[in-house]
Amino acid sequence: MTAVDEQTVEVAVRQPVVELVDLTRTFPGPVNALTDVNLTVRSGDYLSIIGPSGSGKSTLLHILGLLDRPTSGEYRLDGLPTGTASESDRAALRGGRIGFVFQSFHLLPHRTVLDNVLLATLYSGVPRGEREQRARTALERVGLDHRVDFTPSTLSGGERQRVAIARSVVADPKLLLADEPTGNLDTKNSAGIMDLFDELHADGLTLVVITHDLAVSTRAERRVRISDGRLQELA
Repeated sequence: MTAVDEQTVEVAVRQPVVELVDLTRTFPGPVNALTDVNLTVRSGDYLSIIGPSGSGKSTLLHILGLLDRPTSGEYRLDGLPTGTASESDRAALRGGRIGFVFQSFHLLPHRTVLDNVLLATLYSGVPRGEREQRARTALERVGLDHRVDFTPSTLSGGERQRVAIARSVVADPKLLLADEPTGNLDTKNSAGIMDLFDELHADGLTLVVITHDLAVSTRAERRVRISDGRLQELA
């Protein structure tokens, strides 16, 4: 078997985490934010979606994150249909299977780094001691185990984003969604965050990064362009 054949077999056996089938999202007007979107993201994929403002990136992120519903078409997350799921079921799927990283860090300024990460596990039903250990492990994973008792105001922008990433992975999600994760960072800190994403990908995490930054998008192993609500896979 050739190396190409082995790679083809490997892709075939990795299960889909995201499956979008003929997905459309229309708003009053009408405005076609997404049109006939088809996309499969398999376990362990690292995908970037690049496009300008108004291209449909935010709408796609909201649907992938179960924060919005498509007008038509189907979205399966980890093999589970989401279109007919109740809001409580969608919230459970979102909390258990998806991690979010945003351009803004959304950290509580007067709580410690450890507390900010712990908040993501508050309704998990896991005992406090185990949740704290998971939070410490997540912070160690992003290189901030020496900052657990600091508050966000004492951290650099890059460190704050690392706390946000630790918070997003503490529940061991199937999918990490990142929306312009370097948008508020300088070049040096941006490179550090992208290096961290490379490490998370190497550990087997499935990543989808939505960006307008070409330098960020090229770090992914797969790239998709979104324009006028339509997707095009890039070489």
